[in-house]
Amino acid sequence: MPVPLGDILVRAQLITRPQLDTAIEHQRARGGELDGALVALGFVTGDDVAAALSRQFRVPSVDLARVEIDGGVLALIPPATARKYRLVPLSCCGATLTVAVADPTNVSALDDVAFMTGCNVEPVVAPGTAVADALRKYYEQSAPRPGRQARRDASVREGAALAAAAEADVEILQDAEDPAGASAGRGADEAPVVRLVNRLLASAIQQGASDVHVEPYDGELRIRFRIDGQLRNATQPPAHLREAVTSRLKVMARLDITERRLPQDGRIKLRFRAGAGGAREIDLRVSCLPTLFGERIVLRLLDRERLALDLTHLGFEAQSLQRFEAGIRGAWGMVLVTGPTGSGKTSTLYSSIARLNAPAVNIMTAEDPVEFNLPGVNQVQIREQIGLTFAAALRSFLRQDPNVILVGEIRDAETAEVAVKAALTGHLVLSTLHTNDAPGTVARLLNMGIEAFLVAGSLNLVCAQRLVRGVCQACAEPAPMPPEALAGIGFSERAAAETVPRRGRGCGACDGTGYRGRVGLFEVMALSPALRGMILAGAASHELGRQAREEGMLTLRQSGLQKVAAGATTVEEVLRETSA
Repeated sequence: MPVPLGDILVRAQLITRPQLDTAIEHQRARGGELDGALVALGFVTGDDVAAALSRQFRVPSVDLARVEIDGGVLALIPPATARKYRLVPLSCCGATLTVAVADPTNVSALDDVAFMTGCNVEPVVAPGTAVADALRKYYEQSAPRPGRQARRDASVREGAALAAAAEADVEILQDAEDPAGASAGRGADEAPVVRLVNRLLASAIQQGASDVHVEPYDGELRIRFRIDGQLRNATQPPAHLREAVTSRLKVMARLDITERRLPQDGRIKLRFRAGAGGAREIDLRVSCLPTLFGERIVLRLLDRERLALDLTHLGFEAQSLQRFEAGIRGAWGMVLVTGPTGSGKTSTLYSSIARLNAPAVNIMTAEDPVEFNLPGVNQVQIREQIGLTFAAALRSFLRQDPNVILVGEIRDAETAEVAVKAALTGHLVLSTLHTNDAPGTVARLLNMGIEAFLVAGSLNLVCAQRLVRGVCQACAEPAPMPPEALAGIGFSERAAAETVPRRGRGCGACDGTGYRGRVGLFEVMALSPALRGMILAGAASHELGRQAREEGMLTLRQSGLQKVAAGATTVEEVLRETSA
């Protein structure tokens, strides 16, 4: 139990018991700190209090009135955390952070600051009034100047996120029992490591991260979140926790923590509560990969609440949405969604399935992995290690009387061949493929060995898509560009003269980036008789693209320019994700 300041001063014979009682009455009447009341009454000086505290706790004392603290050091600890624990950061040398505290026996506070900053925390003692004065001086009157400490500013955002996550609750729903040999993960079940991992997961969920990257390097452990498609530094825990954090995540994901030479995949299911809000369940896909300095872990966060199962909310232009819905309403044929990893293909496919899901329709899916459970849909998890491949699952589906078949990805010629045959025998087949644009999908299927007449006969529609960052509407402002520049990226002369792009200025809502959320760009190519004839004639991808544009297809670039004109995204984002 901490010894009260009054008792410390009485034992040190700096004040008498009657003087202490008088100071307590003074404090109750006027508020403030006890040491402030003692100094105001003339019973002791500030130096007397500091010296007594230093002797009692056996830590150095500091006179905060004579110390000027650098703004970058202040940025390491968020104001809310500093006020909560009544401490002030003084200096940071290497991996050691020195903080002034009124109560250095508060080990929990020091541990939290250590986890938050990734530093070893060394306390020095100061009177409570001096700490309160410093908090007012540095955290309320003079904020660190922007621009001079960019790295420290990032640290304060990270710290604030972790501090907020401390108030959230993460409950593991399918935590594995420690397998044999778990002692190899020393420290994996120690309370500080468990608390650190839970806070990281809570912070990632609260910030809307899609992925968490845990990366070991020589002498350090870096953790990054992917937010709105961009990786951002989250925190950097002490290097000595590297193995403990890795082992904790592997135990949660039901992986073998004694195996450090081979890649492993697992899942974590947890229940997340934030403040007074309701609880929601989150699934995490876990991928573990051995690297030079340890095991690198990537966690994909699958939050059902963030899954928009509505095609009208994905960002399709009206014309493209009409064509896409017509494609998935077909009685048979193949609809392919293409794009790189992280372009939102799963959301588009799941939204399509949600639109088609009805008691009269038998829907079967083969996925690797099954990301979300869809009621009324028969979902199969692919397990290649036991022979349950996409092709094998498709063959079995055809004996299950399906109306709609979803194949998570066409990865090889065998899967493509079975999918094409299914599409030609009265089934609607939905799947994904990795191509740069919609016309290039035809060439990709031909390269897989599918005959041109099979492609022309089975393929109904191709939707290529990308995700770009959306402008933060809380701080959006006009960012005019010369009409000549807009015309150079694809706007018509009239549109270039009328369009005023927008960009985010940067605010608390978007963490100073100017972007918040993501916007979809879509290129929908419906197979017309003319396009089918060109495929049979062996036309090249650029020729198919030209014909599709003549028939009204919007390209990814044109879709992006419409989003720019609407103020939904920026020119830079569209240029980054699309070609002319």
